[in-house]
Amino acid sequence: MTQQTPERKQTIFSGIQPTGIMTLGNYLGAIKNWVELQNTYNCAYCIVNMHAITVKQDPKALKQHTLEAYALMLACGVDPEKSVAFIQSHVTTHAELNWVLACSTQFGELSRMTQFKDKSKRYPDNINAGLFTYPVLMVADILLYQSNLVPVGIDQKQHLELTRDVAIRFNNTYGNTFTIPEPYIPKQGAKIMSLADPTKKMSKSDDNVNGFISILDKPETIVKKFKRAVTDSDMEVAYREGKDGINNLMTILSTVTGDSFETIERDFAGKGYGDFKTAVGEAVAEHLRPVRENFDRLMADKSYLESCYKRGAEQAEKISRRTMEKVYKKIGFLPR
Repeated sequence: MTQQTPERKQTIFSGIQPTGIMTLGNYLGAIKNWVELQNTYNCAYCIVNMHAITVKQDPKALKQHTLEAYALMLACGVDPEKSVAFIQSHVTTHAELNWVLACSTQFGELSRMTQFKDKSKRYPDNINAGLFTYPVLMVADILLYQSNLVPVGIDQKQHLELTRDVAIRFNNTYGNTFTIPEPYIPKQGAKIMSLADPTKKMSKSDDNVNGFISILDKPETIVKKFKRAVTDSDMEVAYREGKDGINNLMTILSTVTGDSFETIERDFAGKGYGDFKTAVGEAVAEHLRPVRENFDRLMADKSYLESCYKRGAEQAEKISRRTMEKVYKKIGFLPR
């Protein structure tokens, strides 16, 4: 009797910036899904600190935020025994492939990137070349690991489309080199909106601190912010068009509890928005409690964190170096 070969796991890559504050939106839209995916896929997750310097950073703060972001990634449940968990700048292949792929990316493609336009308006005194070309580094991040799937929010689909275009162009020019990645968009919780303005995405750069939840906020702060969340005037907890604030709160509650919208509507039938908002706040605070506790424990054990990110970098270097050597051979670089 012939033994069946187990089906090869697909590879997933994703990264998050070390910006100091990870919001509930970042967690529910990205990191929570990372944790679930690592049981089914080969996952490579990294702190993209090279991307962070497109905006001026205080070096000391960037170093601290990078360590905190890595600790937070692990605190949320990314397991360095299951996933390749590393820091981008520790793996030199990212910068190497960035340059090669920059020579296969068109100026016009980069000029159409909406995030460049947005950030240029936000940082008019620092419209640097890296801000313009950083999507190529993002392309390199993904293609280095021959990623099959990339978890993306709806607003990030443009970058993945660029990744696919560049990979197809390179493959057509030099022969089959890169896996063409597909988007992985979770059905629910992919886009968490601001509590202060539910027509906008939840963002740590929101001028109104009540608009976002940091996943390290204290429980009482979380509940207080949800109590202040903008809703509407009809006082019915129901998911439907025109009820952006309630729709957002129902999405959040459904994502942290697993309850369907129908269940939530039934549980809060005849109850006011005050009860509903308090319940959402309490559910979120309890859901994030183990994250806060894990983060405090990890930050108190710097040697363990260092061992994790060093091992992650070694694993990432080994995997990505294979791709890099293949690329150099394809484009005609003389082996050293």
